[in-house]
Amino acid sequence: MSDFTSDFWHWFIVIGTLGGISLVTFVLYSNSKVKLEKGQNAKATGHVWDDIKELNTPLPKWWSNLFYSSIIFALVYLVLYPGLGTYKGVLNWTQIGQYSDEIKYAEENYNPLFEKYRNTDLKELATNDEAMKTGGRLFGAYCSVCHGSDARGAKGFPNLRDDEWLWGGNPEQIKSTILNGRHGTMPAWGDVLGDKGVEEVGAYVMSLSGRSVDKTKVAAGKARFAMCVGCHGVDGKGNVALGAPNLTNKSWTYGGSPKSIKRSIAHGRTGTMPAHKDFLGESRVHVLAAYVLSLSEKK
Repeated sequence: MSDFTSDFWHWFIVIGTLGGISLVTFVLYSNSKVKLEKGQNAKATGHVWDDIKELNTPLPKWWSNLFYSSIIFALVYLVLYPGLGTYKGVLNWTQIGQYSDEIKYAEENYNPLFEKYRNTDLKELATNDEAMKTGGRLFGAYCSVCHGSDARGAKGFPNLRDDEWLWGGNPEQIKSTILNGRHGTMPAWGDVLGDKGVEEVGAYVMSLSGRSVDKTKVAAGKARFAMCVGCHGVDGKGNVALGAPNLTNKSWTYGGSPKSIKRSIAHGRTGTMPAHKDFLGESRVHVLAAYVLSLSEKK
């Protein structure tokens, strides 16, 4: 069955490609047969629209020659490069082969730039200007799309310039986060608490960071907060082992407005930090981790 499928798609591509080229060649040739002698006028085709007569005027020579040239180019390309099913082309080029060559070149030429820093302590490396320029380029290429070019984050993506770390901010924890990624989930409590309960817990959570909130709602919310202590702790200061945020500060990954806080409680949140170990390698991650560490120390 697999051989039949392979043969089908091979011939589907071959017939479709060569058939298309043959068709446009035929159409071009057919429309190039009309020629006018010097001083001869083109004949009318009989098509008239709004008193405008269509003439059987030959194609301009430069245009038809350009079209023939493009057909010849297409045929030469199909001989040199893959374009006809399983035919690899005279040059035996493949995109996978080119990718492998580029990766090999990059590893041979760029890996030494990162390997020389691999065994340097992260705090010490964070003070190395040359290494931090390299780390900044890595950050711009792989991290800025989520955390922003200034690393101050966005809604759903943490600010990396402050002292608040969901999964811990010591050098090794930062490196582990980049290497292995993180996945955090805040369960939805809307069905359990109801609208009133969400309002009350939201009021209590806001009070933890020193906001002025209705004291009656705060008292009721504190009693309901018991279901949250498993992750956020009795004092609401979070748990880096679980990625549960500290609720007593003014740093909010998903927004700190009353509406955003109540939405987080009612509907939950899910955040994923992708692992970078496999496609960056540990030596690059080491430099990148030092750069991220340096950001919070320069606040």
